[in-house]
Parts: sequence; structure tokens; C-alpha cells
Amino acid sequence: MLTREAIAVLIPHQGLMCLWEEVVDWDDERIVLRSHGHRDPAHPLRHAQRLHAVHLCEYGAQTMAVHGGLLAARDGAAIRPGVLVALRGVQLQLARIDDLPGALEGTARKLIDTGESWQYEFEIRHAGDLIAQGRAAVMARPDQSVSGSDGSSSQSSSSA
Repeated sequence: MLTREAIAVLIPHQGLMCLWEEVVDWDDERIVLRSHGHRDPAHPLRHAQRLHAVHLCEYGAQTMAVHGGLLAARDGAAIRPGVLVALRGVQLQLARIDDLPGALEGTARKLIDTGESWQYEFEIRHAGDLIAQGRAAVMARPDQSVSGSDGSSSQSSSSA
């Protein structure tokens, strides 16, 4: 199981903006992550003491980024940063998430990988209940990299 520190090496998001705390499971096509940070009063996406459910789209995008980073690292390839270009079919089942008592669990499944762009579908659950779902598309950003823990340069394939 990978921790937040290991996840942060794979994506450009650092500190509290690295929203996922652990990788639960992953393979070539999908990933499952978990986080408790949505309850943290210092959460960087909070506004007016609340964390609105629309931010689950960022959780979904980061799920994609972690998956892309893991695949690239496993294959010895550069981890390419990307930019979120589209969200589709997003459905949110509640208005806010900061008051949810348990962990969030995110799952993403790769639909398309062209090497320059990626499409995934994502789901976010709380206590087994689906609270958000949608599809996201990311395009690679040229000439940018994420520094690995060994000082090497890498890039994240689906960071938002």
C-alpha cells in the first residue's frame, strides 16, 4: 500500500493539495485510493468553513494522475504532467463532504490512452455509498516534469 508521500512523488500536487492518502489497489486499467483529509479544517479547497462536493472532481482527476504515475514508474517511463481538459457526466449526490465521518474511496478506470491524452471514468464513495461519478479527459503538457524522491525528473500522465 502506497502512502501520501509515495503518491506525492508521482503527481505535481504537494502538501495538503495531494488529496489521496493511500493507494489501496491498482492494475493496468484501474486504481482504488483512500483519504480522510476531507475533514481537515486546513483542507486547501475549503471555502467558508465547508468543503463542497464539486471538489470531488479534483479527487477524481488526482485518482487518474496517481494511476498514470504508477504505470509510468512501473514501466520506467517519464511521468508526464497533464492538464484537465474536460469533465463529462458528473453526478454529485450531496452538497458538501467535510461533514462525512469516514474515509473517501476513489476508483478510476482507464477508458482511452493515446500516449498524449487519457480518458477515465471515476467514482468516489463514502461508507460504500456512491457520492460522485463522472468521466474526465486529460492532455499531456509538453516540457514539464515532476521531481522524483531520488532527485530524478519525471512527469505525471494524468495530473489535473
